[in-house]
Amino acid sequence: MSIKIENLTHIYMQGTPFEKTALDKVSIDINDGEFVALIGHTGSGKSTLIQHMNGLLKPSSGRIVVDGVDITAEGVKLTDIRKKVGLVFQYAEYQLFEETIEADIMFGPRNLGLTEDEILSRTKKAMEMVGLDYETYKNKSPFDISGGQKRRVAIAGVVAMEPKVLILDEPTAGLDPKGRDEILGELQKLHKAYNMTIILVSHSMEDVAKVADKIFVMDEGKCVLNGTPKEVFKEVETLEKVGLGVPQVTYLMRELNKIGFKLPDDIFTLEQAKKELLKIIGKQ
Repeated sequence: MSIKIENLTHIYMQGTPFEKTALDKVSIDINDGEFVALIGHTGSGKSTLIQHMNGLLKPSSGRIVVDGVDITAEGVKLTDIRKKVGLVFQYAEYQLFEETIEADIMFGPRNLGLTEDEILSRTKKAMEMVGLDYETYKNKSPFDISGGQKRRVAIAGVVAMEPKVLILDEPTAGLDPKGRDEILGELQKLHKAYNMTIILVSHSMEDVAKVADKIFVMDEGKCVLNGTPKEVFKEVETLEKVGLGVPQVTYLMRELNKIGFKLPDDIFTLEQAKKELLKIIGKQ
């Protein structure tokens, strides 16, 4: 499912002494089935932008077209849009509230008015997709598992509603490297299995380098860069200017080239670096 945003502006506390422009004429296109990353430092407008995508926030001006429907138009049922666009907030595990993992994941599908058989089927499928064995975890309390597992339960609760677009706000925040890799791996599986559009909000260059088809870079409420990871990570000076950078492995490759290595300038994952370095070792 596609999302088209045109000249989107959002001003908090407009007309007061505390007025702040959070989004300033942002225009972006997200195509059906893309895995998109939205990156930027704290306060760049990332979270404000994603909350417009399912109508949680209303723009000061501009249009948001979701699956061909202008959700800023009068008379649009935002409840229907929110069934299609699932949003997983940062530290989503703080929103878990049921006594068991199964009950928590079932909550969303049950509110869609589905049959109990369909609710159970979706719950099992969603748990499997995020790497939680149904029989092992269904009766456990969501408060008696690790932080990474809680994050998976929260994601599964949204996935079980089978949205066409899944938006995740910093889904790896606060997790150790193993937990981050596991969550990113599960998101890649979800993307392939459901063929859904995924929008990942992050400030981690390493995270987005691993998974994104397209990257949008936000700074001070504006979209200052967009393109494939290869295109965006070539803009080192621009990224550093807005308080970001490129993946650490990219900096490493640049330093190796300074001392005589002849490596491609578009390496941004460890897997790519390993492949190129092994080629050099094999020639020696």
